[in-house]
Amino acid sequence: MKIIVTVKQVPDTSGKVAVNPDGTLDRASMQTIINPDDLNAVEAALALKDELGCKVVAFTMGPPPAEGMLRELMAMGVDEGVLVTAREFGGSDTFATSQILAAAVNKIGVGPEDVVFCGRQAIDGDTAQVGPQIAEKLHLPQVTYAGEITKDGDTLTVKRMLEDGYMTIKAQTPCLITCIKELNTPRYMSVSGVFECYSKPMTVLDYNALKDHPLIDATTIGLKGSPTNILTSFTPPQKGAGQMLEGNAALLAPADSRIRSDPRCTCAQRKARRRLYKAGSRDERSRLEERQSVRADVQSEDKSHVYQAA
Repeated sequence: MKIIVTVKQVPDTSGKVAVNPDGTLDRASMQTIINPDDLNAVEAALALKDELGCKVVAFTMGPPPAEGMLRELMAMGVDEGVLVTAREFGGSDTFATSQILAAAVNKIGVGPEDVVFCGRQAIDGDTAQVGPQIAEKLHLPQVTYAGEITKDGDTLTVKRMLEDGYMTIKAQTPCLITCIKELNTPRYMSVSGVFECYSKPMTVLDYNALKDHPLIDATTIGLKGSPTNILTSFTPPQKGAGQMLEGNAALLAPADSRIRSDPRCTCAQRKARRRLYKAGSRDERSRLEERQSVRADVQSEDKSHVYQAA
């Protein structure tokens, strides 16, 4: 028995995000991390390995530097790594990615007792499509959003999380399961694992290694073979720094809320806010006087509207 885990190297969304002119991500210029949901899938595989003593193989599709990510997973306990990399695969959307990964997994082979684990979704696309598409193309039963997994012989019992509860599903192996963050807490790399990770086997599959597979066709892989069309991609503008106002909320809130609730006092609102901002550096007595003055301005503005209507 072996467990296959698909993992993706994604941009670190806490840092700079760069976009190429064709709308794809410029991954070479960004910091990368292991996709969080995929780490939960790895932990689920390693937990079964600890229980059953099976082999865990991690698959990823990406540029050659993604090998470093696979070595990190090996330091956590993964036994083998498979790197799927080629220029022909660049720019693939979810459909093309699932074509390539399904062909790679099929080349290694899925046995009658094997299980494929995927993360629920990647943080760069948030589609949650690749895992189910791989299962469909490998003709495997699938269970998504797994929050609890137990294995008994050739049967997996999965608690599938829903928005308003959960359902319990039993599936026969081989099957594919997508994992969510509530499933477990990923482990850290061990010291012994760091020393041993570079001695573990690493397989590299390029275009020539997969081109004869029925799922690999020039019209269904890469950017040109992806049916998804990106209209535009851009980095959203950064928000400016906020302004902190200090003072007694009990004194400031009534006048300000009175002004905001009256749709007729636009001019008075400007004056009142200007006074309130200036009042932030005065003592409580001065703030009280300002609040009373603001109310007087609003009342006078109300009367002027009444007179004009009359």
